[in-house]
Amino acid sequence: MPQYIFVYLGGEYPSDPAVAQKHLEKFQQWLISLGDAVVNPAIPFKDTHTVQPDGTASQGTMSSMSGLGIMKFGSMQEAVTAAQSCPFLEISGTLEISEMIDMSAAPEGGSESIN
Repeated sequence: MPQYIFVYLGGEYPSDPAVAQKHLEKFQQWLISLGDAVVNPAIPFKDTHTVQPDGTASQGTMSSMSGLGIMKFGSMQEAVTAAQSCPFLEISGTLEISEMIDMSAAPEGGSESIN
């Protein structure tokens, strides 16, 4: 079954601890509702650094990427439908979904795997 990366972009996390807790609970319920589709639910990012082609590094990001998750669905449409109900959208976040391609070596004499 194909795997999809859900890239979390932006988002305005609630500053009020009670509101933040409610949001987290809603997000956890969303993940539970996806059942076995969840491979790796959420990997939030912090302390991002950017390395340029010349090797120089600086603190910060060139994108608004704030985390990612990995899910498995039968089709891109199923992945999009799941994303449309994600509570991350309620805090002004955006989700970008891409099908992941398996780049592992194919067995000798076999064909390449795409999922």
